[in-house]
Amino acid sequence: MLIFRFTPQFDSQPSEEDLATQRQKWGAFIGNIALSEKLVSTYQLGFNAKKISSDLSVSEGVHVAESQTLGGNMVVKAKTLEEATEMGKGCPILEMGGTVEVREILPMS
Repeated sequence: MLIFRFTPQFDSQPSEEDLATQRQKWGAFIGNIALSEKLVSTYQLGFNAKKISSDLSVSEGVHVAESQTLGGNMVVKAKTLEEATEMGKGCPILEMGGTVEVREILPMS
């Protein structure tokens, strides 16, 4: 799984042109992985969120740690962690100063 993290900029919003450019880059990134038949699924996360704490209290908003939050994820088919890491190096989130965390998925039993 590729996990996408970035620093949200709540005080400034990208222009329509910037958004269009980002959509194009993400489309190419996801499309290339899909064309190679390595894409399983991908999800973008929104900012409408609630957090449930261990004491069952609920608060509004996304979790931000070390100034970053989760932006989404992608499950890919890869024989090794290194192969998935190479796929992640093409992610547009890196151009935004974000990070891609590459993790193996373990079956729940």
